[in-house]
Amino acid sequence: MMNTFSENKQVKVVSSFQELANSHFQGTMNALCWSRNLVGDFQEIVAKLELKENITEVSVDDLLALQLSEDGSLAREILLSDIQLLTDFGASPTLNLLKCYERDDELDFISTDVYSYHVDRSPIATDTFLCTYHGAASDIVPNDQVEQKILIPEIRSKLQELYDGPESEFDAFLEEYFFDLHYQPKPNATPVNLGMGHLWRLAVDHPTQQVLPCVHRAPVEKDGEYRLLLIC
Repeated sequence: MMNTFSENKQVKVVSSFQELANSHFQGTMNALCWSRNLVGDFQEIVAKLELKENITEVSVDDLLALQLSEDGSLAREILLSDIQLLTDFGASPTLNLLKCYERDDELDFISTDVYSYHVDRSPIATDTFLCTYHGAASDIVPNDQVEQKILIPEIRSKLQELYDGPESEFDAFLEEYFFDLHYQPKPNATPVNLGMGHLWRLAVDHPTQQVLPCVHRAPVEKDGEYRLLLIC
């Protein structure tokens, strides 16, 4: 079952970029959403961009070089505006044309790729901003509806079998290989889909963060459909 974000205590919906940038996370609320109904033809932009590898970074110059219809031009203006807003805020936004992310299938009992529910970690105070303009959108899930994978007994015992160092350094091993960032949804979990065109700000795990980091995952892409995603 999928929740709508407007009725979820994890999410605060805002009406401007300024409110998105300046609001504070608190309590169980660790996701902010600038809710928008965007105009323009983003599919036209996706169709005219060239996918050079599974993830292709799209520059401002790439966007400006496209010959677009009126609706395509409207979509381009929104992309350029969002990039500028985030850049002026001090972020480093990246626009990606995305076929798929790399899969982690090395271990059959735990996955550490972005398709697994996970949190982002940073040594400095920062947040994750993202917006999907075309294609499948990411999911988030409340923290009380997931379990850290390294605390699930059968997974933990297999990780201990994998590890051959001193017991005192086991936690450091889990952190080094990012096992500690990944979560398993509980049976009653109700994910929130981030939807199309909304600009999100998600809490990240860092030393000064006052709330739990936001648990999220990348969607499985639809066959033959690329995603257009702004992230920083």
